[in-house]
Amino acid sequence: MTRTAFDAIVIGGGLVGAAIGYGLQRGGLHTLLLDEGDIAHRASRGNFGLIWVQSKGLGAPHYQRWTRGSAEEWPALADDLLARTGIDARREQPGGVTFCLGEQEFEQRSETMARMKAEAGNFGFDYRMIRAAEARDMLPGIGPEVTGVSWTPYDGHASPLHLLRALHDAFTGLGGCYRPNAGVTETTAAPNDFSVTAAGIRYTAPRVVLAAGLGNAPLAPRFGLNTPVEPQRGQILVTERTQSLLPMPTVSLRQTAEGSIMIGDSKEDAGFDTVTQTPDIMRTMAQRAVACFPWVAELNIVRAWSALRVMAPDGLPIYDQSDRFPGAFTANCHSGVTLAGTHANRLAPMIAAGRLDPELSLFSARRFDVPAAA
Repeated sequence: MTRTAFDAIVIGGGLVGAAIGYGLQRGGLHTLLLDEGDIAHRASRGNFGLIWVQSKGLGAPHYQRWTRGSAEEWPALADDLLARTGIDARREQPGGVTFCLGEQEFEQRSETMARMKAEAGNFGFDYRMIRAAEARDMLPGIGPEVTGVSWTPYDGHASPLHLLRALHDAFTGLGGCYRPNAGVTETTAAPNDFSVTAAGIRYTAPRVVLAAGLGNAPLAPRFGLNTPVEPQRGQILVTERTQSLLPMPTVSLRQTAEGSIMIGDSKEDAGFDTVTQTPDIMRTMAQRAVACFPWVAELNIVRAWSALRVMAPDGLPIYDQSDRFPGAFTANCHSGVTLAGTHANRLAPMIAAGRLDPELSLFSARRFDVPAAA
């Protein structure tokens, strides 16, 4: 007989939903994870794979703290998933760099990093601006156009696909109920009393978490929530496998555990189009990669794809609990890999306890409320 009553329902089986669902199930709540499947605009399968701190939170120190906190949670999360499932998420956190091509980029980056450190205050923010001569010792093969790099010790990368599989396996291994190909068709909401119909089955729970990425925008109003998220397309190029050449990730290039070089970091407003590739953007990405590492030009491109980021108007995550229907939560971000640590280890316990900590109030969608003009 199919179980239909749960302690919590998580809508969305990508990296955000799976991390939260895993954290809830591990915390003792019998949890249902509803996954629409690969027909969804699943950012998790197109993710670049960075665990990235140094570019997050300029002008928003609370986001910098949240992101860095997740980087700190990542070692424990990766070890926990490996012990429970035998799946290695391929986490490496040796630090990371952002390249500067030309003196103007170096000066601008220096100003940005200094401002982030100042905004961090007592929390601290460790970084270095490193000139090209020293950077070549860290990353052999840097091109002559590189004037320097910014470096922080917090950064790293992981395999999004291995992480997603590990989260799903760990979730079900603890007794969580996973329903694939289960798009939501009907919902009802009352305080701490929710029903969700998916694949013809009606499920109930006192807590519901909306973690459906871009699908949260139409779902949220049903639960008294607001998630003004829109798609931002990014493209990725992948080279053939080669010998280990990159000892640490950069913001736009990283070498996978299998040896491929991934090239990314484009941003486009293209609606929900994940099919079209943009040759001009791909060319610009490849040219910058070659400027950073001339040896990249000798490698063949074997794959390319585009995927959609989940973007709020200001680029920051959105976390909320419904005032109208307590027990309903929403989680939205474009950094499913980076924030997996906090989602599983910090956010999930808050949801289990029935309230978000005050520190997350700055991530509420209420920040977009603008008073009407007189």
